[in-house]
Parts: sequence; structure tokens; C-alpha cells
Amino acid sequence: MNASPIASRLQSLRAAMAREGVAAVVVPSADPHLSEYLPPRWKARERYSGFTGSAGTLVVTTTGGGLWTDSRYFSQAEAELAGSGLPLMKLNVAHTPEHVAWLADQLETGDVVAVAGDSLSVAGAEGLAKRLEAVGATLRTDLDLPSVAWDDRPSRPAAPVFAHGAPFATVERADKLRHVRTAMRKAGATHHLLSSLDDIAWLTNLRGADVEYNPVFLAHLLIGDAGATLFVDAAKVPADVKAALAADGISLADYATAASAIAALPDEATLLYDPARVVVALLEGVPASVKHVRAANPSTAQKARKTPEELDHIRDAMRRDGAALVRAFRRIEIGLAAGEPLSELDVDTIVREARAAQTGFVGESFSTIAGYEANGALPHYRATEAGFSALAAKGLLLVDSGGQYLGGTTDITRMLALGPVTDEQRRDSTLVLKGMIALSRARFPKGASGPQLDALARAPLWAAGMDFGHGTGHGVGYFLNVHEGPHGIRPPVAGGALVPLETGMITSIEPGLYKPGRYGIRHENLAVVTQADSTEFGEFYAFETLTLCPFDRRALEPRLLEPSERAWLDDYHATVRAALSPLLDGADREWLEWHCAPL
Repeated sequence: MNASPIASRLQSLRAAMAREGVAAVVVPSADPHLSEYLPPRWKARERYSGFTGSAGTLVVTTTGGGLWTDSRYFSQAEAELAGSGLPLMKLNVAHTPEHVAWLADQLETGDVVAVAGDSLSVAGAEGLAKRLEAVGATLRTDLDLPSVAWDDRPSRPAAPVFAHGAPFATVERADKLRHVRTAMRKAGATHHLLSSLDDIAWLTNLRGADVEYNPVFLAHLLIGDAGATLFVDAAKVPADVKAALAADGISLADYATAASAIAALPDEATLLYDPARVVVALLEGVPASVKHVRAANPSTAQKARKTPEELDHIRDAMRRDGAALVRAFRRIEIGLAAGEPLSELDVDTIVREARAAQTGFVGESFSTIAGYEANGALPHYRATEAGFSALAAKGLLLVDSGGQYLGGTTDITRMLALGPVTDEQRRDSTLVLKGMIALSRARFPKGASGPQLDALARAPLWAAGMDFGHGTGHGVGYFLNVHEGPHGIRPPVAGGALVPLETGMITSIEPGLYKPGRYGIRHENLAVVTQADSTEFGEFYAFETLTLCPFDRRALEPRLLEPSERAWLDDYHATVRAALSPLLDGADREWLEWHCAPL
């Protein structure tokens, strides 16, 4: 976006603010389900700033404002904000206040701050209101001013809902509901409200396409002692799916009626909900007599622990995904060798087409990151027709991509040496790999959390005086969101929750290193937590690597690897070769054999 439409849109927004007597508007990256990836209807932050990243918060005051985002998007945000008049506020950088602290400094007693109540969590609203109250300002969540000034706002998505059936749905819908109701009773709740789309899709054994890359559909779900109501646009639900839901005690109601239905709960009801995953607008009408139980959705932890049957499907999806990438990477390699003009856009196309040829493939799990040389230093880079780089037979290409299969979700990053690479690049690539290996072969006691393990992946970089600014691992769904909680591997945060890693949980392991303007490196596999041992000191867990695709040894400096690290890499490549060879033939198999040869 250029400066002209952004400036005009901000002018319209500020006019709406003036009419309502509002001193500031906060525009988060959120929808009524607090999703990471947003349908176009709720991309208000992008509309009024021009910033297209998936994470960030816009604050607009009567005369200024700013866009807050983290280090993954600094370069992207600086480029996209150019000409907007909005400064980039770099999160987690010394002397940069977070947006609430900055806003509090700008306000005067009696000022009003507006945030759309359908894009702000209950917990977020409470925290913001408390901070504003301390400076004499008030919060209004009944004003959606960005929408008032949005003349051509897109409608809600209308993709059809479909069943995620046998053999891939390995647990019946009724059994999942039974588990949730047991948790409700333990918590003393008579009703449970869910708005998080991955929880709803998993719990109902349904999928959709309302959110790009995530096979989910817009809905809220209210579960009672005996029945449940799915608030969804009924036209999206086929007759056979409606009948199957009805058989399990789930009735349908219009999506727009969720708030009124919750407001009609009986006086003696006790409502269970996660304040971090339900928007404040849904609960504004709840009668004062209704009791509240604030806790994590019981389905979230259950969903994260994959069943043995689900893991079997995931392992099969990983084999097919790995075979697709072998074909894609060889296609890129031979194209460059033949002098074919290839770009980052072609990488995206080649990888997507290779995956699409696989049985059970539904779509990509996120937008492919194909970053050549300097572009690889942008962790969430995306090549577009308006901006991309041509490839050359030299240097490093970072390819971070993933697929959605009926039997699983994949996410993998590989570094490809397109030709000669520098000693510095090989050193850095090897240091990052050493961190991945250290975490991949870790043993840890039951009860340990991701933040307690994060340093294992950073230690080789720390020893060289380097680090990276993103988390080391995120949970991954089962034909669901590529980013899934409640667990993750990241540096400890004061007051942050330490979610124990449990068997069946899948996490990415993806340390990186980024040198802006030069190159970036990231290696990524998915792994599942498994039982390792039981001793007099308790139970111990380990990681089983699920991803199956060779590392490009030409991007490494083997002399920097310890004998045990070399052995891990050789063993991994032997596993990859054995798993993928039956799915490949001819030149593709020869390519695999060469890349899986022992160091």
C-alpha cells in the first residue's frame, strides 16, 4: 500500500473518533476468535497502517499513533509503513515502551480509548481498563470505529464445512464431548463457551476453509450438560453434517446470535471459558447472577496430545511431504544448473505443486517463505510479484514451508546451497544445526516445560556471541493450525506460564540466525514428545523427530560438529533415506541417496 490510501483512511478514522469523543483507538491483530491468521473482514490493522504481518498492534490518536510489532517484522514493517506517518515501535527493544504504556503517557484525565469488543479478549480488556483507570482514562469496547470508517468492508467468509472423518478422525465426536463435560463437572460448570476455531474444529471433527492456511470455520460453541449449540452460518453446513451433529446432541444456531444466547443463560448457570480466548463482546450481556469459571479450554490440552493412531497418520504425511520436497528441491537444483531463470516466486510454485501431487494434500499450512541470501534474514519474508529476488547459482536459499494433509500438518525449514557459499555462512549454518541437534536429542524429566529447554538450542550460538529473536518451537495441530498451544519452546518470560511438555505433543524445533542485509539461517524439524525412561528419579521424556527431509551438507562445515553430532546427523539421514526411497525413483531417488550419504 502507498501513503495516499493509508493517509485517507486514517483521516476517516480520526473523523469518526472526533464524532464519538474518542482520544485514541487501539486496533489489534484479532478477530472474534482471536485467531492468528485473519479473514479479510477483520484485517483492520492492515487497512489503517499498510502493515501486512501476522502480529502487531496499531494505536491511532487524534494527532499521531504508532505500529508495534516484534523483531520478526522490523524490516517488513519499516518498508510497509513508509509514507503512512505512523512510526514503527519495536517491541522488546530497550527504551521502547509497549503500546499500553505509551498510550497511558499520551492520555489526559477523562479521555476515552476505544477498542472493538469483538477483537479484544476478556483478559486483555480487563488489563487495558486497569491501566487506563490509573491515568483517569476509560475504555469503551462497544465502539468499532475502524469498521465505521470502512465503507467496503468484506463480508464474513462462507466456505463450506466438511467432516474430518474416518480413518483420520481417530476419536469420535461423542467421546471428545464426554471428556469436556467431565472436565466441566470437575470445574463446577454447567456450561462451557468456546470461540477458538481450532478447538471447535477438533472437538466437532469438522473442518473448513474460512481462514487462510488453517482448515477451520467461523463458529462459537456453547456446551451444556446434555446438549450443545454450534453458532455458525447454517448455509455452510451440508445436510449430512447437520444430521451427524444432531445425532451427537449438537444443534445449530445462527452465528450472529451467539452473544444473545449466552446472555439468556439461566440465573443458576455457571459458565466456564478461557478469558484469553474469548472476546469481551460475547460476555457483555451475561446476567450478573451467572457464575464464572475462568480456565483453559479442556479441549486445548487434549487436542495437543496426539493419539497413537493420529501419530501414525502424521508419520505417513511426513513421508509423503518429504518425498514432495525431494522432488521440489531437485527441480530447483537442476533448473539452476541448466541456466533456467528461477526466482523466489518459482520456488513457491515448485514446492506447492510437488505437495499438491501427494495423496491427501489439502493445501499449504502457511505462506511459503523462500528467502534468497539477504531476504533469508527476514524471518517472515514473503516474495510477491511486487518484490522478489532472482536466484543465482551461489549462496543460500532459505525455504520454510508446510502442508495441510488429511492426516496431519507439516512445517519444515531447509537451507539450500545453490552454489558456492562462504566460510562464514557454513560456520553459522552449522552452529544453528548444533543447536537443533542438542534440543532434538535432549532427555528431560516429566513436568519440564519448553522455556526450560530453550537454552539448549541457543547455547552454540551464545558461545559465539550470537542469538536469535524468535521462539525455538511452537505446537502443531493435527490437520489444524500450524501454530497450536498450549505448549511452546521459547525463552522464559517473567510471569509467563510454564506448560509441561507431555507425551504426544508435537513441537517445532527451529533455531535460527539472521544477519540483516546479508543472509539468514534457520533449520526446522517437527518432533513429538515420547516416553524415554523411568528411573528412581522419575519419568523422563525425549523427542522423536517426525520430519523427513535431508539437510544440505554443502551448507555445513562438518569439522565444527562433535562426533556425537555427526552420528546424529548420519543416523537421521539414514532414517530419511529408508523412509523416502520407496516413494521415489530414478533421478529423484539418486538425489536423495546423494544427500543422505554419511558425513
